[in-house]
Amino acid sequence: MTATETLSLGAIEDLAFRALVKAGTSPQNARPLAVATAMTEADGVASHGLAYIPIYAQHVVCGKVDGTAIPILSQPRPAVICADAATGFAHAAIDQGFEQLIPLARDMGIALLAVNNSYNCGVLGVHTRRLAEAGLLGLGFTNAPASIAPSGGATPVVGTNPISIAAPATGTGEHDSAALLIDQSASTIAKSEVMKYAREGRSVPEGWVLDEAGQPTTDPAAGLKGSMVPSGGYKGVGIALLVELLAAAMTGANLGTQASPFSGTAGGPPRTGQVFIAIDPQVSSAGGYADKLRCLVESIHAQEGARLPGDGRNTHRQRAGERGVEVNAALLETVRSLS
Repeated sequence: MTATETLSLGAIEDLAFRALVKAGTSPQNARPLAVATAMTEADGVASHGLAYIPIYAQHVVCGKVDGTAIPILSQPRPAVICADAATGFAHAAIDQGFEQLIPLARDMGIALLAVNNSYNCGVLGVHTRRLAEAGLLGLGFTNAPASIAPSGGATPVVGTNPISIAAPATGTGEHDSAALLIDQSASTIAKSEVMKYAREGRSVPEGWVLDEAGQPTTDPAAGLKGSMVPSGGYKGVGIALLVELLAAAMTGANLGTQASPFSGTAGGPPRTGQVFIAIDPQVSSAGGYADKLRCLVESIHAQEGARLPGDGRNTHRQRAGERGVEVNAALLETVRSLS
């Protein structure tokens, strides 16, 4: 049995913060990333939580990400905010961008935040949830280093390119919550899961990865050299291309084929991008949004065994707030050694 230790969300945030600062990250950049790390653990997505802190610290030290970067914000159009992350962590740029995006969306009805020149933004749903909690329908897109080949091809051209949609429970912005949270990549499984299997020396299930020749394999190492299997075949490729257009082409960020890997120390800053669209659902629905959403949610919850996207994370988050989070003891030892 794997040894674990239970930590409160506050303790997880503090541990992540101290490790990031010791690695050379400025406190103002470390704090939003540490908060997101705790929220990721609370959501039960352990593969992207504290497990990533040693990687983040390594990348600050080697220069793959600038831990002291200062994001530069501009507003080229009334409803558009642009944030140059300056090769720093995406979280600081997103945080500062949201400070302008949220009130702008409430005022305009819809607003967009485009982030470029950035680094891995972690779990996309952590960010879109914040928009839902502000009473806004939040859509998020982030591109990644190429790992998915086009239909009929074998050479990766787009990343796993996640999308996320978070819907507010009422759309009023007053004590709102995410009634529905979709957060999924364009690949059958997240690349970090394949990397985890490779570290543990285990074979991956069929249908996760392809080798360099484009053939199915259960060898994670061969899959990491080859490509990820797109979710739903050509439809997954289509979603990845949509994200590439929004998060890279539209922001001026590196395409997946130009971005350096999020893992390892080679290649310098990846300079990828993110786009967030915030919409006031009350404006276009003439105030009927909450009732329509309630009917939609009830039509799913009324079915025995049926789950709504985001239900699992909500359950995890509530439990984590009450009881804390069980964290792998070996991982904790590693992160503590960094802090």
